[in-house]
Amino acid sequence: MVDALESGHSHDSEIMQQAVQEHFDFCNRFWKPSAEAYKSLALSYLLPTEYRDSYESTKEGLGKYIYDAVCHFADTKLS
Repeated sequence: MVDALESGHSHDSEIMQQAVQEHFDFCNRFWKPSAEAYKSLALSYLLPTEYRDSYESTKEGLGKYIYDAVCHFADTKLS
């Protein structure tokens, strides 16, 4: 996801959506989220949480980028 952001791929690009699919598949090993629940998880990448802090310390803007990508994925693949 960092590589996609740094390479200038949009949140809805094929490469980023594939990364989100892999993340969703990983989540599904432990939890079966609905579209809304998956978007709610991604919200923790924007709000003041350890997730956001971790992503933002890796690359500024990464939390919002992933949030936007997850929302697009959920809206187009899970709804």
